[in-house]
Amino acid sequence: MHKYLRAIGFSELSNRKQLNELLKDVILKADEKQYFSADSNYIFAEYNHFYSANMGISVRGEFDDEDKFIVEYYYPFFRGSRVSSYEDVSVERHAEKESYAGICDDIKIGVSMIFYLQNIIPYLKYETLSLLPVQGTSLVLSALSTSGTIMMPIKKDEVDKKKTKQAAITRNKLIAAARKGDEEAIENLTLEDMDTYSSISRKILKEDIFTLVDTYFMPYGVECDQYSILGEIEDYKLVENQITKEIIYEMTINCNEMYMDICINKSDVMGEPEIGRRFKGTIWLQGWIHYPQDSRDDVKE
Repeated sequence: MHKYLRAIGFSELSNRKQLNELLKDVILKADEKQYFSADSNYIFAEYNHFYSANMGISVRGEFDDEDKFIVEYYYPFFRGSRVSSYEDVSVERHAEKESYAGICDDIKIGVSMIFYLQNIIPYLKYETLSLLPVQGTSLVLSALSTSGTIMMPIKKDEVDKKKTKQAAITRNKLIAAARKGDEEAIENLTLEDMDTYSSISRKILKEDIFTLVDTYFMPYGVECDQYSILGEIEDYKLVENQITKEIIYEMTINCNEMYMDICINKSDVMGEPEIGRRFKGTIWLQGWIHYPQDSRDDVKE
């Protein structure tokens, strides 16, 4: 049973028989059907069925010689609603099955973000036609979570917000310069990190860590596409799984000026979300690479 099924409202799914019925329902009632064939002996297929406007289950597999669909794997998904990054993205195939991971180096986060790629069919077509890398792509990030806590915001006035934003812009410029080999930028970043470490080391003796750290984004556990995050809630809404009637929170999170949408079962959240409060939790990061010819029209730039 997939761990993140509960994030989209299937927390009561308990055995293989129920799962097989659910996957059969996905295939028969699919809202999206996509196919890919590199040669006449291989047809890869993807069936997506939605249980609310943006969340659902994807079933992937291939057709055999008798045109019978063989399920290879499935996964729950949540579609993001706004562009998270315009940085270049690279894609690598997972070793054990026909699924892919995307890697994005965005200076706002400071680490390489590895995510589970949702729209693999366009990538496979570009790869077959030897058109990679594709220029002018953008990345829409989303995530599923099974555990989260709502935290109060750090008190800041308009002056503090402007200072924080300006500091982030300055740091991003330094990181961009350091990537190009600018020794002065590297030295400035090193000194800045040393000052930050020294300041936090003194303050943490008397203050709570979450009054000092506004947001963070860091790897979690042994799987490369899972992260622990703390981010400010920009927007949220309650949706209902059409089948199970379980209530789900869909939240837009600002983490280091990186925006992503998070989906979590209401029963897995401690606290009450509000705009301006912070979400702290562990996530499974997913991504949709928006190619120049992509047909998605529900993504905010």
